[in-house]
Amino acid sequence: MEKYDLVIIGAGPSGYAAAMRAMDFKKKVLLVEKDHVGGAGVTNGALSSKTWWELAREAYLFNKNLKRYHLQSPKVNFSEIKEEVARAVRERKEMLVGHMELLNHSNYSNLLKFQKGTAKLLNSHEIEITAGDENETVWADYIILATGSRPRKLPGIPVDEKIILTSDGIEHLQDFPKSMVILGAGVIGCEFATIFSGFGQTKVHLIDKGDRILPFEDEDVVGVIERNMEKNGVFIHRNSRLIRMEVVNGQVEYELEYDSGENRVYHVEKALISVGRIPNYEGLWDHSVEINLNARGIEDEETQTTVPNIYAVGDITSDIALVNVGELEGRYAVERIFGKPKRKLVYENISTIMFLQPEVAGVGLNETQAQKKGIAYKVVSLDYSCIPRAIAKRNTQGFIKLLVTNDDDMKILGMRVVGNHASSAIQAVALLISMDKGIEELAECVHPHPSIIEGIQECVRMLLGKSMFKPEALKGRLTCKTCENGVYADIVF
Repeated sequence: MEKYDLVIIGAGPSGYAAAMRAMDFKKKVLLVEKDHVGGAGVTNGALSSKTWWELAREAYLFNKNLKRYHLQSPKVNFSEIKEEVARAVRERKEMLVGHMELLNHSNYSNLLKFQKGTAKLLNSHEIEITAGDENETVWADYIILATGSRPRKLPGIPVDEKIILTSDGIEHLQDFPKSMVILGAGVIGCEFATIFSGFGQTKVHLIDKGDRILPFEDEDVVGVIERNMEKNGVFIHRNSRLIRMEVVNGQVEYELEYDSGENRVYHVEKALISVGRIPNYEGLWDHSVEINLNARGIEDEETQTTVPNIYAVGDITSDIALVNVGELEGRYAVERIFGKPKRKLVYENISTIMFLQPEVAGVGLNETQAQKKGIAYKVVSLDYSCIPRAIAKRNTQGFIKLLVTNDDDMKILGMRVVGNHASSAIQAVALLISMDKGIEELAECVHPHPSIIEGIQECVRMLLGKSMFKPEALKGRLTCKTCENGVYADIVF
């Protein structure tokens, strides 16, 4: 029986990151993957969907510029777009596989073995690996479970990945549907609504059980996104509940009940079910392996499961399901096993981005979360129309909003950036949150000009009472307030 210091089941973002970190400790590692290296994060998740988004954004901006010059927009070729997405996926997979192969001819040779197959824990140390008709059992001192997640399906909805799809079925489309309904107004549903409406070929319907999309976000953020969606032809079914969805004569028929009591039936070409993801742990271990589960996945304490030598990372756990979080957890688990992490695993400074129109980047708390926690705070916001880079790009839609503690320390609680280059503006603030620092560090730092991040600096200077633009003079573009128990008051210097 082959013995390893560590066996990692799943070669998605978290498993791959764990394997690479284990090699830093010169440990003998077996990485097992039943499907594709890179997991859903590459094949039909983050990388593929964001490539779709980038191409849709280019098409949208191209058509917008053509209108500026009174030129007719060309028709987008679906097959070419689909192949470009496939090329992006292949590039990433080939890089990940090629990297492992090159490691065998480096100082890390003989440390990492990659094996295709399905793995099952027979006990806390023995793993059975099935590849085709062959079975092999190996021994591991430690095990990391990183088998990821899959799209959630709902009972009563006949998902066939051809007419009624999950995100896994997007790659099976042969052309832009003329119409599509998306069930689920969370991040993924809204991203796909942005993608398909952005190409200008699909009439998108979006089912939202509440009175606004993205219910976890602040109203001012959601307001910008909703207006752009509707301007781009997205029809949002607000305050609605799906009664049924079925395939009738090769198309989708769905019935909604609205809060008003009205029922209506709609017909579209395709449907996309986007109601979250569920962890992949079925059949992963024998009943004698006592790993505890909860409603969201495997229970873990800083990546360690209820079996001391078995760890779980990424979407299979009940923590945040993001690629960057999965990679963080993978590295952290290895450091707990073979070393000593320099600091605890924290999620407060995790940067996120929603690929919408425009993009939305965030870190830390938003106002909705701060108010739910009963935290008093100061909030300052600055409209993109005050930022030279946004003016130069001829796109001033958006704003920056910064939350700090309502005291003299003014430690950063969180930030949201809505608009062009939002994702590039967030990381400095994420670092300050992780360091538990106040805002002084940002006030006098010399930022490149012109850049979007100059707007963050102006927000900080507003809080310190030394901004170039004064909120009293530019009301509607700048705000500087305190909020306690949901009550706002202007800050007067």
